[in-house]
Order: sequence, then C-alpha cells, then structure tokens
Amino acid sequence: MKMIGVGFGRTGTMSLKAALEELGAGPCFHMIDLIMGEDKQRDLEYWIKIADGEPVDWDEVFEPWEATVDWPAASKWRELVDAFPDIPVLLNVRDFDGFYKSCTNTILAVKQAAQAGELEQDANREQPAPELWGVIEKLIWQGDFQGRFQDKEWVRQMYYERIETIKREVPADRLVYWELGDGWEPLADALGVDVPDEPFPHLHDTNEFRSEFGLPALA
Repeated sequence: MKMIGVGFGRTGTMSLKAALEELGAGPCFHMIDLIMGEDKQRDLEYWIKIADGEPVDWDEVFEPWEATVDWPAASKWRELVDAFPDIPVLLNVRDFDGFYKSCTNTILAVKQAAQAGELEQDANREQPAPELWGVIEKLIWQGDFQGRFQDKEWVRQMYYERIETIKREVPADRLVYWELGDGWEPLADALGVDVPDEPFPHLHDTNEFRSEFGLPALA
C-alpha cells in the first residue's frame, strides 16, 4: 500500500483514484471496483465479511491494491490506519453543504430508486450486486450515518467531528490533507513523485453519477 484515503465519498474520490493511479499509487481501490471491477467478486467477499463484523486480514484484503479512497474502505479508516502504520493517510474533504447535497442527489437518490424498483436494468453501467447493497447499508447508511442521514445538522456535526478525530489521531507527518480543488501537489509530495504536466482529473460529478444509474440529470 502507498496511500490510505480516509475521507468520505462524494469528496472528489473518483478524481483522486485516477490521480493516484497516474502518480504511481495504483491500482487504487474505490467503490466503483465493487460494482464493475475485474476482481469485484473477490473483493466483495471480503467486504461482506467486514460489513458483518467478521475479522479479516487487511493485508490480504488489499493484496491486489496499492491505495484506497472512497467508501467502503473509508468507513473502516481507523482499522486501516492501524493495519498499515507506515503508509501516508489521505484526508480528503470538501465543504459540508456541497458534500451533503452531492450525497443526497447521488447515493441516496440511487438507493431510493432501487428500493422503489425504479432503477433501469439497462442503465449506463452495471448495477451493484444484491450483496453490495447490503454492504453499503451496513457500513455507510447505518455505520457512518447511523441511520440519521436525513438529519442534516446531525450529519454536519458528525462530518466535522470525523475530520477532527482523524487529524487528532493520525500524526501530522503522516497525514495528507486534501481539500476538493487542491490538485496534484499534496498527493505528489506525499508520494515523493513529480507533479504531472497535465490537468488534475475531474470525474464523476453529480449528473455523471446519476446518468450511470439511469437517473435524470439535475439542472
């Protein structure tokens, strides 16, 4: 492992995945790899166990990977920080209101459409396996959000408390703080590589996410 991303999803994680892989810290694990990755079944078996609270060997879980960002791994940030004690820890963040709005219009909208049986079977990308919906529910909706996502002010407090807890528990010389829009430099510095002479990736905005699941674009 070369970097552990501990920030929530919808904070630029697909762009970060692409950036880390460009910088040589790849392949980088992301929720998308549990939906359409080449080894999705192999990885999903581990995350089913993790979501059920079963013990796992984290070296084994991440054996094919060199980095991780996004959920579901971010929901187990403390375990990963402890399991890989010499690896830089990437705390990726954005302003809370942007985060909450993005979650509402993407992952929550998809969950609600799936529950209502309204997701198109021929949408623009493969749908999550039934078992993955269970992992998402346990680790994200009932785990990080504790079943209280609709309580925006509670989520706001939890969001900032998580950030402060990570800052407090991870040594400063190990922590890489990256705010949406920061670009290549913090990542390249932490990995000890040169900054690429190309624009930072900009992937998976709200409407791109929605289109992949067959949901209408938002104005």
